[in-house]
Amino acid sequence: MTRRTRNNDKAVAAFIAHKAEIDDMLTRLQAVSEEHFNTNPDDLHWGHVGDLADMATKLREITDRAFGAGEDAE
Repeated sequence: MTRRTRNNDKAVAAFIAHKAEIDDMLTRLQAVSEEHFNTNPDDLHWGHVGDLADMATKLREITDRAFGAGEDAE
């Protein structure tokens, strides 16, 4: 086995591990989203709005990177 093949095998394994981690996070995010991020409409305040806006901004950065959109558009 060549050194390049071993390095590629390690890269593939690391990629798959990171993908599994992302898949898990997406599943958890979907579940908490379905529960309205564990908020009760009667208790909702602007702090919740700010937290959700911050999450949306960070997710937008990630999706822009994944899809080559926004600042990552070519």
